[in-house]
Amino acid sequence: MREEPTRSLLLLDADADERRLISAIASRSGWSVVNAADEEQAAALLQGPHGREVQAALLGSWNEVASPELITALRDQRENLPIIVLSHGDNVSVAVEAMRAGASDFLVRPVAPERLLEALAANADRRRPAGELAPVSEKLAPALELEQLIGASPEFRAALAVAAKSARNRLPVLIIGEPGTGKETVARAIHAASLRAKGPLLSVDCKAIPANIIDSDLFGHEKGAFPGAFTAKTGKLVQADGGTLILDEIGALPTETQELLDRVLATGEVRPVGLNGSHSVDVRVIATCSRPLPEDFHAGLAERIGATSVILPALRERSSDVPALARHLLNRLSEQTGLRPLTIGNDALGVLMRYSWPGNVRQLAGVLFRAGLQCDSGSLTADHFPHIAIQSRYTNRATDISPKLSQSRSEEAIAGAPAVTLYTSDGHLRPLEEIEADIIRLAIGHYRGRMTEVARRLGIGRSTLYRKLGDLGIDTAA
Repeated sequence: MREEPTRSLLLLDADADERRLISAIASRSGWSVVNAADEEQAAALLQGPHGREVQAALLGSWNEVASPELITALRDQRENLPIIVLSHGDNVSVAVEAMRAGASDFLVRPVAPERLLEALAANADRRRPAGELAPVSEKLAPALELEQLIGASPEFRAALAVAAKSARNRLPVLIIGEPGTGKETVARAIHAASLRAKGPLLSVDCKAIPANIIDSDLFGHEKGAFPGAFTAKTGKLVQADGGTLILDEIGALPTETQELLDRVLATGEVRPVGLNGSHSVDVRVIATCSRPLPEDFHAGLAERIGATSVILPALRERSSDVPALARHLLNRLSEQTGLRPLTIGNDALGVLMRYSWPGNVRQLAGVLFRAGLQCDSGSLTADHFPHIAIQSRYTNRATDISPKLSQSRSEEAIAGAPAVTLYTSDGHLRPLEEIEADIIRLAIGHYRGRMTEVARRLGIGRSTLYRKLGDLGIDTAA
């Protein structure tokens, strides 16, 4: 049996605590960490007998003067060495500087362990595209109304219809979708379309918070409730009173916390850790999960939050939406990062549509950002996405190939035709109600929410239009 080669991560410019943390995280996936205090030491390590074992480099901070010089020096030693920048603050301009200097990826401290491991895997695997620039792609998802979310596939429109109906009440909602499908974007759109839109909107990443402090973060605690509780703390459930609390990756909550949360949702009473009494709250919980809730999840809580479920399809299941999404994201790039406005050619769109996008919309945004930085003209072509074309064609991995679209459907999508899908994936006609809902949504978007004009163009009265909006579950805020 052949031994796996040693993979080393070269860590530069990080304090002792940071080195210990990153070493512990990287070791989970078989990485070892070697440290370099400066450029000279890093060069010596790369030139040394074990330099080949270094599969990636991580810069623990960003300095606008010194860091680009350091990246250049590393590139002189190893031209194709993946270089990941870890920096404070979710700052798009820093990400742009880092990428222009030659960095392969950009992460924000404090970094979630899963995000760091994903970045290491993506950059060390030459079959896969370079890092997906998650902080940048997340910046490209501003607050949008439900009707502004990009997508015309039946599955996506059905998910938005459920989301629009759920916005009218205060019941919990569960949004299920693979990483990068836009779960938090939809959650924020539900909040914006609800009567709670003027109330607070808070978010908790259940996967990133240690199990021993998640109760304190959600429910709060009293002074002296446990060792280290020097002051009282108000929990997120109380802070979100009158508004919405998003619980990202709710499946990661400890069993005891699930039971406590179920009690809060049932009674509207929050009991901080160490307090005999409780606080009455009126908070709407929107939970997200990358996959269906595990079998051992608290049955009562699963039933309560899963009564309304929004299932977001993966991008590979709606390839025809890629052209519209790509154009939208390029517009966002020019607004958010200062890049010049870019168009995208049909040959490039054809390449993007043939790929399956395992990282979904978030990955697409990162790939477009990287291509935009490298583009010297005003338009992206297929030549700007060679790694995507290679993966789709040569790796023989099922996840690299998107389901085939008909030639006519591909041409319509690339041309930007606002088509209404008539058939389901199995070849049967969609229900008339769903087709009618898509036509009304299309009209609302086309006429920018001018409902009188929408009704006139559809040949119906304004009162009839609003009745149909209610019947079909279309958000009237559009």
